[in-house]
Amino acid sequence: MIHVSIIGATGYTGVELVRLLGLREDVVLDHLTSRTYAGQKIQHLFPHLLGNVDHTCEELDLEQVTTDSDVIFVALPHGHALPIAKKAKEKGKKVIDLGADFRLKDAAVYEEWYKVPHTEPELLEEAVYGLPEWDRDAIKDAAVIANPGCFVTSILLGLMPLMKKGWVVPNSIVCDSKSGTSGAGRAGNVANLFTEVESSFKAYGVAHHRHTPEIEQLLTQMAGTDTMIQFTPHLVPMSRGILSTIYATVTGGHTAAEIHALFEETYADEPFVQILPAGMWPMTKSVKGTNNCQLGVTYDERTGRVIIVSVIDNLMKGAAGQAVQNMNLMFGLAETTGLQMIGLFP
Repeated sequence: MIHVSIIGATGYTGVELVRLLGLREDVVLDHLTSRTYAGQKIQHLFPHLLGNVDHTCEELDLEQVTTDSDVIFVALPHGHALPIAKKAKEKGKKVIDLGADFRLKDAAVYEEWYKVPHTEPELLEEAVYGLPEWDRDAIKDAAVIANPGCFVTSILLGLMPLMKKGWVVPNSIVCDSKSGTSGAGRAGNVANLFTEVESSFKAYGVAHHRHTPEIEQLLTQMAGTDTMIQFTPHLVPMSRGILSTIYATVTGGHTAAEIHALFEETYADEPFVQILPAGMWPMTKSVKGTNNCQLGVTYDERTGRVIIVSVIDNLMKGAAGQAVQNMNLMFGLAETTGLQMIGLFP
């Protein structure tokens, strides 16, 4: 049995972890922490869990959590995973951080973009970036996993085949992404009220969104050369989902058929990445509630640019689903355990 604790269990990603792990026969949920709802039954706060989960939320007791758990999921804002990971490391326990504290390898870059000091540079050095399609072997042996950002996952999976082959000009990349409102978290915010977002569509974080250095860090690794992108996120009036449309200039001589074949070859054995037939384009509804990423790709001969459309569920492949995928790898389980599901339609 895998003993699991979830720190921040009543946020959107935390409760999604509870949903994914609550029915697993190989998992024991030891501690579900929540500062706001300590002492309350999680299944009463979230009635969709009734009949499947029976657990009382509690305040974080870091000593107890790190003693009882084999793996700790941290679903908290940036800065909060650092002391938890330090304590877990001292006790030989594993940590999967769904926040940003271990994603950027340069502490100075983290401090510049997140405006808080990074207090655990040694842990940062050994943390593994948790995108299984990129480096699953390193994930298997990791003690600390940096679960990727949701926008980042959609973009990296869209570009990885081309970056590894050197088929695009690195600094030509433009990423235009749209997200549902759950991506902003569950905390009260006037900007995310129904009356603010309904029948509206807006850009935000223009030219300075915090996912930008994370995207560039991984694309640089994939390409083997410094890469800078233009990234603009948008908020759309839906609860779940991310759609990223990605544009990049192609290095000479590649046809649409060759590019499509490259994507099919790259992801042929990946259980959660699906390449759509040429001329077919993904939509967020197709991946809702799943850990899947669907990709459509073509080459515009007129402009010399590749166009990639990538969709994920931001709470699944963009957060909790990918975190469970990483846990499966860390404990030597089939990667798909507890994650094989078909999307909801309509």
